[in-house]
Amino acid sequence: MQATVKWVDGAMFLGESGSGHSVVMDGPEDHGGRNMGVRPMEMLLIGMGGCASFDVMSMLHKSRQQVQDCRCELDAQRADAVPAVFEKIHLKFVVSGRNLKEAHVKRAVELSAEKYCSASIMMEKAGVEVSHSYEIVELDA
Repeated sequence: MQATVKWVDGAMFLGESGSGHSVVMDGPEDHGGRNMGVRPMEMLLIGMGGCASFDVMSMLHKSRQQVQDCRCELDAQRADAVPAVFEKIHLKFVVSGRNLKEAHVKRAVELSAEKYCSASIMMEKAGVEVSHSYEIVELDA
């Protein structure tokens, strides 16, 4: 896996993935930025949520669950001192659909957390306290 990050101006950078996709990162105005993109630490958090969501949806699809929507809400706490590393991250999955089986949702979240999500497992190995929860929203037929 490869990526390139190129300085644009001030505190703005353009990141390009090895697969050819780009994203703008920028800092707040009080740090030389123009607030035109996500912060690098936000990118880490979003990436972790994306990795875990991919796992959960893949497993729910394989178990033939009728998922209409899946949202991963991430809440992170950072250290007050420099470096302001993540200390705690909580991932809450809100899964909406019809006739969803709680056992399948629970198992998908657990397997992502314990076995498949490289990003969250890496964070845990680095000392971040990572926790997971889920909520099921049953939609009308």
